[in-house]
Amino acid sequence: MAQNKREKKKFAKKLLHKYRMVVLNEDTFEERFSFRLTRLNVFVAVGLSAIFLIAATTILIAFTPLREYIPGYSSAQLKEKAANLAYTSDSLQNVIRLNDQYLLSIKNALTGELDLDQLDRDSLLSQPITDIEYEEINRIKADSLLREEVAQEDKYNILPTATDNINFSLFPPVKGSISEPYNIEDKHFAVDIVTTRNSPIKSVADGRVIFAEWTAETGYVILVEHSYGLLSVYKHNASLTKSQGDMVRGGEVIATAGNTGELTTGPHLHFELWNEGNPEDPSEYIDFN
Repeated sequence: MAQNKREKKKFAKKLLHKYRMVVLNEDTFEERFSFRLTRLNVFVAVGLSAIFLIAATTILIAFTPLREYIPGYSSAQLKEKAANLAYTSDSLQNVIRLNDQYLLSIKNALTGELDLDQLDRDSLLSQPITDIEYEEINRIKADSLLREEVAQEDKYNILPTATDNINFSLFPPVKGSISEPYNIEDKHFAVDIVTTRNSPIKSVADGRVIFAEWTAETGYVILVEHSYGLLSVYKHNASLTKSQGDMVRGGEVIATAGNTGELTTGPHLHFELWNEGNPEDPSEYIDFN
C-alpha cells in the first residue's frame, strides 16, 4: 500500500513538474520567447485540440455543401430529387401505356379489326369499371367517328400511313377543268388545267422555291419544295411572282397563268406533283373543280 501511494505521488509529481520551452535565435542565441509547461498542460491542450478538430469536421460535414463531395454521402436534397424523378418516371410510364392503348384502338378501328357489335354491354356493366377502362370505352366509341373522318381525308392525302396524324393538306393551284389528265403510259406526268390568262397560280402547300426561270419549251416555270418529300411544278406561266429561295405559304400566289413556251396550245397550267422522286396523279389528291 505504501509503495502504491509513493508511485502515485511520483506520477502526480511528474505530471505537475514544470518545464520551460525556450525559442532562441540560432545565430545570436537570443531568447525570443518561452513557455512554462507541465505534462498535464500538454495532455490537456492536445486533448482539447483533438476534440475541437473532430467537432469542426463533424459540423463541416453535416451543415455545409461540402458534404456532397464526400464519397458515399448523399444530401437530403439529392434524395428528394431522386424521389421526384422516380415519381415522374412512373407517371410517364402510365401515360405511355395509356397512349399505346389509345393508338392500338385507333389502329384497330382504322383497319376494321375492331367490331363494336361484338362488345357485350351486359358483361361490361356487370364488372366494376376503372377510370382507365372508362376512358378506353369512350375512346372506342369515338374511334368509329374518327374512322369515317379519316376516310374522307385520305381521299386527298398524299402522305404515307405513318404520317396520317400530321395536319398536312394540299390546296388547288387553280380552279378549272382538266384538258389532259395524268397518263403515265404517254409519259404525261401532270394534269393540264384550263384557265383564263393571268389567273393567279397558288402554291399547293408551304414550301421553298427551288427553281423560278424561263425555259424555251415550257415558258415560265416555278418549282416548290414542300415537306415530306413533296415537290410541285407549275409550267407555262405568264409571269412569276416569286424568286428562287423564297419561302411560300400554302394558297399564296406564286405566278399568273399564261400561254408561254413552245409546248402549249392555249392558256392553261401544266401542274406536276412528285413524291420522293416519283410522279403522282395530282387529281387523286386535289379537287380542281
